[in-house]
Amino acid sequence: MKRTIYAAALAVLLAFGATAKAEYPDRTITMIVPFAAGGPTDVLGRIMAQSMSDILGQQVIVENIGGAGGMTGGKKVAEARPDGYTMLLGTVGTQAQGQTLYKHPLYNSVTDFSPVALIAEVPIVIIARPDFPANNLKDFVAYAKANTSKMSFGSAGAGSATHLGCVIADLAMGVNITHVPYKGSAPAMTDLMSGRIDFFCEILSTAKALIDSHKVKAIALMTKQRSPVEPNIPTAEEQGFKGFEAYTWNALFLPKGAPADVVKKLNDATVAAMNTPSVQERLQKLGASIVPPDRRSPEYLGSF
Repeated sequence: MKRTIYAAALAVLLAFGATAKAEYPDRTITMIVPFAAGGPTDVLGRIMAQSMSDILGQQVIVENIGGAGGMTGGKKVAEARPDGYTMLLGTVGTQAQGQTLYKHPLYNSVTDFSPVALIAEVPIVIIARPDFPANNLKDFVAYAKANTSKMSFGSAGAGSATHLGCVIADLAMGVNITHVPYKGSAPAMTDLMSGRIDFFCEILSTAKALIDSHKVKAIALMTKQRSPVEPNIPTAEEQGFKGFEAYTWNALFLPKGAPADVVKKLNDATVAAMNTPSVQERLQKLGASIVPPDRRSPEYLGSF
């Protein structure tokens, strides 16, 4: 009888041990950056991933999957298991603009993801090849109107924020310049510096170092206020282009159906990283504005 009771008790303990879940996270987390390495989203993602690794006690690695204006990487996350080990560093392009630009988007950004946290907003700046024969927006527009058929601009992919920034610029200038899409900002920037394309509406976080080293030429910031990290770059607004604005944002998403406790754990880690002085300093130096506390919840991101 005692043996029977002992065997039954042991069976219960073994069954419990087999079904008990390890506390999340208990292994490496992958952050999908839907653009090429070296671009603005990649830079921000790696800063956040390093800090979140320390906070979570598990490594957060970055995997770059470019293509389709960022939707290729977004699709991989949308189709991943909702266990918290695959997340997307989304942008205004992958989560908002692409949904209306494409007739058949690769996913539904509202229903196919679990929002985690909005992180930062970053202005877009018009930059030109280093030998471009204009130094301000007025002269840039004059040159573009006189040489429209000869010019081209690059982007991080069709439908990306960098593409739409230049579309807005084209509309404001009254021209239709040839678009050359790339699989990310880094290869587009390489061609800009070598003079293969004429200009690029890049996110300030990536453009800053090249502007400071005079490898590209800054023409105008596409926001209404100047950036505190690049105060010498005039805005398009102050150069006569009223209502002229383009910027991007970055946020973390999990696949739909992610457990609430996992979403909370990642949100807590994301917010903790955003509150880390070294992260704030690095992001601010890149020109990124970290969103205030009342805009950091999963619920806010879902409505946003």
